[in-house]
Amino acid sequence: MVFSLAATTLTVAAPLGCDGSTAEGAEKASDGARRPSDVLVTGTDSEMLVLEVTPANKVVVRLPRVEVGQGVTTAVAMMIAEELDARLADVEIPLAEARNQGNQYTGGSSSISSLYGPARQLAATARAKLVTAAARRWHVPARTLRTRGTRVIAPDGRMATFGSLTRSAAPITRPTVPTTPKPASQHRVIGRPTNRIDARDIVTGKARYTGDLAVAGAKPTVVARPPTLGGKVVSVDSAAARAMPGVHAVVQFGGGVAVVAETFHHAFQARDALRVKWAPGPLASLSDPQIRSRLRAAVPKLGTPPRGSAQTEAEFEFAFVSHAPMEVLTAVADVRSQRAEIWFSSQTPTSAREDIAATIGVPVSKVRVHVMRGGGSFGRRLNHDAAMEAAVISKKARLPVKLMWSRTDDIRHGRMRPASHHRVRASHDRGRVVAFAHCMASVSESFGERGLSAQGGARSAVRAPAAAPLPSESGLYNFGRLSGDSGSVELAIPLGAWRSVDSGTVRTAEEIVVDDVARALGQDPVAFRRTTLRSKTVKAVLDKVATAGHWGRSLPRGHAQGVAVHEEYGSSVACLVEIDAVDPKNPRVTKVVMAADVGTAVNPRGLQAQLMGTAVDGISTVLRAGLHIDKGAVRESSFADFHYARGRHSPQHFEAHILPSRREPGGAGELGVPAAAGAVANAYARATGTKPRRFPLNF
Repeated sequence: MVFSLAATTLTVAAPLGCDGSTAEGAEKASDGARRPSDVLVTGTDSEMLVLEVTPANKVVVRLPRVEVGQGVTTAVAMMIAEELDARLADVEIPLAEARNQGNQYTGGSSSISSLYGPARQLAATARAKLVTAAARRWHVPARTLRTRGTRVIAPDGRMATFGSLTRSAAPITRPTVPTTPKPASQHRVIGRPTNRIDARDIVTGKARYTGDLAVAGAKPTVVARPPTLGGKVVSVDSAAARAMPGVHAVVQFGGGVAVVAETFHHAFQARDALRVKWAPGPLASLSDPQIRSRLRAAVPKLGTPPRGSAQTEAEFEFAFVSHAPMEVLTAVADVRSQRAEIWFSSQTPTSAREDIAATIGVPVSKVRVHVMRGGGSFGRRLNHDAAMEAAVISKKARLPVKLMWSRTDDIRHGRMRPASHHRVRASHDRGRVVAFAHCMASVSESFGERGLSAQGGARSAVRAPAAAPLPSESGLYNFGRLSGDSGSVELAIPLGAWRSVDSGTVRTAEEIVVDDVARALGQDPVAFRRTTLRSKTVKAVLDKVATAGHWGRSLPRGHAQGVAVHEEYGSSVACLVEIDAVDPKNPRVTKVVMAADVGTAVNPRGLQAQLMGTAVDGISTVLRAGLHIDKGAVRESSFADFHYARGRHSPQHFEAHILPSRREPGGAGELGVPAAAGAVANAYARATGTKPRRFPLNF
């Protein structure tokens, strides 16, 4: 359902995951301005996807999602441009601030699938109103008019811009042309590879991130943090720091000691001058070997295999992994006695607003959260640690602050993907798998859900909807009786959903075992998958990468191909890689070929970029990137020792094939990680003749 909002310009809205409420009289926009109204409005624009056509001939949609590099603003602009017949350059997609209700969750690869219907319906309704307004102005039948280039065009050549019609279109409640979205056969924008609408702004520095903001009076702020996870301040000697030039305040709070200064240079210098005595955190006696031992012990037993079957068994260890987005966590907070205003990049702004309000003791209605674009996330911005800290520090210092976590802060004290241990067994008899069991244990996220001491015990964690953790719930292959179970280990470690959540480890382990089974049965890995996969779409993407990647071609000694598949979010993907492991300690993936069926691909170019990113994630987490825990502390501190793939580790050749489909969009942002990781591991195993079981391999 689409609603008309009372305004002096054409403004329409569609509800997103909430029940509409009834409001009468003046509507308050999310920017705080009052809109004139003389009609009953169902729903409010604080709860909806809202489209406005401005007199300047711009189409503005305040998006209740966050742009963190995944290209959602471009995809939504394409949907709007398609249904309105507007120029893409005339569509603007600012980010909506935190609202009272509705779906503002960016995660679970759900943004495009959840917005596809409402956004198109919104634009189709707006187009119908504009055409009706033009027909009334020109006294011609509306059905004779057409739209193109953000204009309405009459049969005699007369033209009117949408902007010139917006005031007369605003009060129309019953358009005289259909308001239904176009059929896919008429799409001219959706499905066409398109450059990002914000690309020029990003590369020229015009795009604004939280760190670029110049909020009045907001002072640069950094925090001295404990050497161990969860460590506490015992005492602080801040005399030297307070005496340094440019220092405005030194504030002690749950997560450490904050320094508020005139510049970040002053703040870092003063932070280093603090003399803090720390009590060790609760994990001070634990390191990786003890954690791995606990995880192994927590894995449930696999049970009894079918009588007479042969077994292919494997155990896998996956390390903790940092999100490490390129833009470090930054938040601006201005907290006063009865109100607060916060600026930061958030995948969960509604939850953030509630948590900030509870922490600083201000009513939710008095907290305003401005959502900024983010320079990467991979799940990190589902949590709002930095914003919570900034609010607490601003309240204590009685100053607006611009808090920046350093790279070291986030790697050593930020959220991470849980470490896990997996035990997998495939039972086969007479050339086929008759039972498949997968049990696992991971570090529990319950600690993070209770909150971190950095926020004084306030809840600040949001767990994304996880992928099914057990094969009994996925059933990708015809593997007979499926079973599985999971255990957990409680550790005081800050955890968070990492791109592809559980699937990144669960499905990686399973795809390695599928290769092991094929080897045990004397079958080719691709041929074996083809005969056992349930889904036609998964077979189709597998066939595509096998053909495009020339599966089975002759390679030099120490080189090999690997393949893996995955199905999730209503989408399917396959990945084929080639690896150079002549030096097994320094392998290099030289080629990646991916194929995906995601239903309607709104922007194939954006989808290809997403798949490329997941390929780099798979390369990184299998070959190089992980976090060590040494006596309760994270050993790594920056990209110097958290070894994410650099350019020299990335494939020299990459290609992504998007299979055509008329289905509505599925999810894609996280889809490729398990397939890429599994393919890399399988290629390495074939190139070296080994069976890799601990990831990353350099641990």
